Amino acid sequence: MREIVLDTETTGFDPKTGDRLIEVGCIEIVDLLPTGRTYHSLVNPERLIPAEAIRVHGITDDKVKDARIFAKMADEFLEFVGDAPLIAHNASFDRNFIDWELTLAHKPITGEARWIDTLAIAKSKFPGQPNTLDALCKRYKISLADRTYHGALIDARLLAEVYLELRGGKERSFDLGGGKTLTSSGMVVPDGRKTYGARPRPLPAQVGAAEDEAHRAFLGQWVKDPVWAQHGIEPLAKDEN
Repeated sequence: MREIVLDTETTGFDPKTGDRLIEVGCIEIVDLLPTGRTYHSLVNPERLIPAEAIRVHGITDDKVKDARIFAKMADEFLEFVGDAPLIAHNASFDRNFIDWELTLAHKPITGEARWIDTLAIAKSKFPGQPNTLDALCKRYKISLADRTYHGALIDARLLAEVYLELRGGKERSFDLGGGKTLTSSGMVVPDGRKTYGARPRPLPAQVGAAEDEAHRAFLGQWVKDPVWAQHGIEPLAKDEN
């Protein structure tokens, strides 16, 4: 399943009062794991950035003065996200800015239905506890060492890791089904990559002759009409392992 983890940086809190988008970062994930495809761009907000916003994300007027306005990058953004669900922390905030900018660019908006809010998921899992992105990273032992300021792409990468944990953790990737194909040379995932290769040689048997004979005697005495015999399968002799 393809999903897009998204984060934005803005000049303030509400586009309806004149605030604008200044950065967008997206991470593509398939089956909860990043594919390596990203989308990132600074955006010229066509207004000055307040000092209190700069203290949060470190993006100054000088950094965005030569960036494109959102209308110039809207098609590029929409092509990257496609029709995938959009995942964000406090998703209504990011959705309001993205859809406002799309409206100004005369493009179709994303709409509420396709957004997944990790903040809502976290609140349901950890009621009454801090559920900011930073708090969740600390709870799941996800390193914040590379992040000095909030940044759209950095925060999207962190959120992708948090989202994996919120959905069940890394053990979910150990899945023998889910549309993947098992071949003689490894597990093939939907994009064609193999997640592991074939074992170069069989593991040696760890059962000695005495244990093998004792096991066969046990089966003969206690197991009547074993299921493997119904299919014409006999236990392997020790030298056949």
